[in-house]
Amino acid sequence: MRKNIVAGNWKMNNDLSQTEALISDLKKQTKTSNAEVMIAPTYTNLWHAFEATRQDDIEVIAQNMHFAENGAYTGEVSADMLKSVGVKTVILGHSERRAYFNEDDAILAKKVDQALSKDLRVIFCFGEELADRKAANHEAVVESQIKNALFHLDASAFKNIVLAYEPVWAIGTGETASPEQAQDMHKFIRKTLNDKFGNQVADDMTILYGGSVKPANAKEIFSKPDVDGGLIGGAALKAEDFYAIVNAF
Repeated sequence: MRKNIVAGNWKMNNDLSQTEALISDLKKQTKTSNAEVMIAPTYTNLWHAFEATRQDDIEVIAQNMHFAENGAYTGEVSADMLKSVGVKTVILGHSERRAYFNEDDAILAKKVDQALSKDLRVIFCFGEELADRKAANHEAVVESQIKNALFHLDASAFKNIVLAYEPVWAIGTGETASPEQAQDMHKFIRKTLNDKFGNQVADDMTILYGGSVKPANAKEIFSKPDVDGGLIGGAALKAEDFYAIVNAF
């Protein structure tokens, strides 16, 4: 049975003192939903965040990792390094990694393989650009991203994967994705999984929505039958806003 998850991606925000302050604020909030709560600080603050939330209902996750076990990859971080500081889940394929760091499907398939081989849970991101949406090519783009990075896996691997649909065209562009558009795409994603791996994998898959979820729209978005939570950006940097989203279920 799939789970509800709200994951806060802090991106390149918050130094150590700011991280400690935000975690302190998060710990003061009251959770009234059964959603899993995750936060993804920067690499430099992962250990501090893990230690600060060790006794709390908050999982500290990583924003990215390299596909290699180790080696001459200056500035990169491996799966084992993440695990050594308590991380059990990693975000892979975020739209900003794809856009700014040229991570393609082949690279992401290798990252997924490495993460799963190290028993890390993967939040795998994908989504179409504005041009794809306007050309009515959005389903084909999403299907390709999922198939190229994940369809080489056995069905059993999907118990350690969470999907996160990011309509890139609706993030900071002035364009707006409706809850109905989110539902339509999530339903298509679930059908794509069903066609390849069967009902069990499709029905059990948690699919998050990452299109500018805010306290004002979270309840309506999360009410859709195929939306199981959110990958939250800006709103995750304010404790009250983030928990308003968590409690929107």
